[in-house]
Amino acid sequence: MGAQLKGYGACSAEVKKACPVELTLKIIGGKWKGIIINILSEKDVRFNELKRLIPGITQRMLTLQLRELEADGIVNRKVEIEGSVNMKVEYSLTKQGKSLSPIITSMKIWGDTYLNKKN
Repeated sequence: MGAQLKGYGACSAEVKKACPVELTLKIIGGKWKGIIINILSEKDVRFNELKRLIPGITQRMLTLQLRELEADGIVNRKVEIEGSVNMKVEYSLTKQGKSLSPIITSMKIWGDTYLNKKN
């Protein structure tokens, strides 16, 4: 587990049932992580392409979100040297990250349904 998740798993008996939900939300929560996971569930992506696919995210925020997802074992970062100067960095989902795809898909479906009912 990533460094940011220390302390999880030590829930009191009263909240034991909600603990896994809280942990899942901690891992995928926030404005950008679900979007990143959704994109990576379709294909492996280089950093600049990922930034282009997510309008509004800053380079700093994308880097931070990817590092957190990597620390939690959700995203894999692969670095390849191209030539003597260029580096190719590609992101993909780990096996654990791929297991989140149905959850993200369900959230997307729920969100679409919710938006359609509001309109």
